[in-house]
Amino acid sequence: MPSGNLIIIGSSTGGLKILEEMFHRLPPLKAAVVIIQHITPLIDQAFVTSLARVSSMPVSLIEEGQIFQPGQVYLAPGGIHVVLVSNFKAHLFYGERVNSVCPSIDVTMKSVVRPNGGRLAGMILTGMGCDGAAGIAHMKSMGSLTLAQDKNTSVIYGMPKAAAETGKIDHILPTERLADKLRELFT
Repeated sequence: MPSGNLIIIGSSTGGLKILEEMFHRLPPLKAAVVIIQHITPLIDQAFVTSLARVSSMPVSLIEEGQIFQPGQVYLAPGGIHVVLVSNFKAHLFYGERVNSVCPSIDVTMKSVVRPNGGRLAGMILTGMGCDGAAGIAHMKSMGSLTLAQDKNTSVIYGMPKAAAETGKIDHILPTERLADKLRELFT
């Protein structure tokens, strides 16, 4: 079973702009980066293309059975939930909306297990509602570093606020400091 560093980022409304700002600032990381963005199937590939323009790491849509590699960025396809198998392999499935969304950040984050080597980081960015709050609390219980975007740099502060209200967030930071924190931990 591969072991390695894993970062899971959840975002929604305003997410592309925030992610572009963050990834523009990041060198290749010694971690696989999984992004769960509330997105539709019709625009997920365009989202990948836009993020790839500013990222120093390759960006692709997650495929069934995908093995996550460090230094690469993976985006959940629109309309499909992503579960992690042993933190390194993707299982995709169609299912009911969770927290009114699909893909759901909670579904992915709640599938994380305590790592057998490697480090975990979970991050909740801008968006409406509470998706990701239960997931980030679960990640914290698995030994993850947990991060949330601050109110001032969020387009909509719903999801980061719900995450912060769990009491399980290690750092609440503006966009540029979130990128700095990932660079400190994974380069």
